[in-house]
Amino acid sequence: MNAIGMLDLRAEYGALRADIDQAVQRVLASGHFILGPEGNALETEIAARVGAAHAVAVGSGTDALHLALRAAGIGPGDDVVLPAFTFIATAEAVSYTGARPVFADIDPTSFNATGASLEAALTPATRAVIIVHLYGQCAEMPAIARLCEARGLTLIEDCAQAIDADYDGRAAGAWGAFGCFSFYPTKNLGAYGDAGLVTARSATDAERVRMLRHHGSRQSYAHECVGYNSRLDELQAAILRAKLPHLARFNAARRRAAARYREGLAGRGVGLPVEHGRGAHVYHQFTIRSDQRDALRARLAAAGIASAVYYPLPVHRQPAYADAYPALALAESEAAARAVLSLPIHPHLDDADIDRVCAVLCEAKP
Repeated sequence: MNAIGMLDLRAEYGALRADIDQAVQRVLASGHFILGPEGNALETEIAARVGAAHAVAVGSGTDALHLALRAAGIGPGDDVVLPAFTFIATAEAVSYTGARPVFADIDPTSFNATGASLEAALTPATRAVIIVHLYGQCAEMPAIARLCEARGLTLIEDCAQAIDADYDGRAAGAWGAFGCFSFYPTKNLGAYGDAGLVTARSATDAERVRMLRHHGSRQSYAHECVGYNSRLDELQAAILRAKLPHLARFNAARRRAAARYREGLAGRGVGLPVEHGRGAHVYHQFTIRSDQRDALRARLAAAGIASAVYYPLPVHRQPAYADAYPALALAESEAAARAVLSLPIHPHLDDADIDRVCAVLCEAKP
């Protein structure tokens, strides 16, 4: 039998080859490769899609978080609260500024931090909150936005896995002062290399991010601050623009795949993803829970089926941070790390492959 991968970028390219090749040729013929019309157009298109006032394309999703924090004035002596159950980049971006990441626990059903869990982690030095929309579903944004407004905290959204997700009709990236997107190749909207983008509510904040991404400069050879080299190149911007018109149908295909997984795995002894029903889940990952996670994963691998664990250690238990938080216990984050298993999901996954994954899982002993 054929192997089943977590995603199929070759199939995506095959489906979009004409559009992508045309976009690449357009840039090559232009001779303009950095900070040009493709990047400007991508910023306009993403801002309109998200419902954000401004957007600034940058070199990666990690850079998006870092530059948003810098633009917000976060630095040494400040605390930034964020979920412990996320990719380390969310915390790294805080550390880059000299601020201290403070970790919050998650809700066990959505895998996202909540207003209550974030509030419990606040300190007198907290100046910002980063909320992560994990696996493609928005966190409970009204409560989180109210908390940040009441406490005078900058709200930054990590939307790396959640482009086109929404809560009550308001898109991921439109709730906070900043929204930070990754276009890493595996994302729902992926470039062919590293790429990212920051949405911003304020024109001043957006201009600050623009300056920071370009060596602290608004005009050539006039550097107002020490900045960074985080400019999204024109080739990646053009590729993203070629893919963007297809994103809605690709996300719809992910939702159809998720529905078929639910049907095939219902009552089979694994915990299925829980949708809060307040907006679109875009299923960057279809993540189940099981106390027998490692045995299930081994069974899938033996059948030629890929799976992944996002994430096997919460960030406060990672070697890079564990020494700084030796007594911190976050029960739900730690339990999730022991139990989560993400199954193959992508727009080109066919029903037969989904049924095969379900069959292998259902043969496993609970």
